[in-house]
Amino acid sequence: MMPPRLRKLILTTHIASSVGWLGAVLAYLALDVTAAFGTDIPAVRGAYAGMDVLVRFAIVPLAGASVVIGLVNALGTPWGLLRHYWVLVKLILTVAATVVLLIESRTVRALTASALSDADPRLLPATLPHSIGGATVLVIATILSVYKPRGLTRYGWRRRTHPQRLRPRPGS
Repeated sequence: MMPPRLRKLILTTHIASSVGWLGAVLAYLALDVTAAFGTDIPAVRGAYAGMDVLVRFAIVPLAGASVVIGLVNALGTPWGLLRHYWVLVKLILTVAATVVLLIESRTVRALTASALSDADPRLLPATLPHSIGGATVLVIATILSVYKPRGLTRYGWRRRTHPQRLRPRPGS
């Protein structure tokens, strides 16, 4: 286990990166709505350019930080990484969202290049399903973090009922 001061520092950093990620995704969603439904060509071009900047310099770095710091946090606290269902579900959601984000970031870059060309950017497809889905996943992860629904995994039950079985024996 981590000392209390380090644990609080890591938890604070994890909360900041996760909330920052959610906020950046919500800002992206606002730009995505502008790109999808805007009628003013310069505004739509600006929305695509803003989406690219947000993805590259805010969303992707914050997602990576949230995953890495979340792993460190889970492994260094009594919650553990595989003991409670809510932690496991949150891990799966976060990793899945990060993978989809990394795949979609190429699409955003291509759309931005097209929007900044001489073509009409209003004819480009929006990424609304992904931005709405990403925001939803992050809100669910936030809810899990706050409410921490009960329920131990099989590993968590074994660890609670037979902790000596899971610890390595001295000299082995």
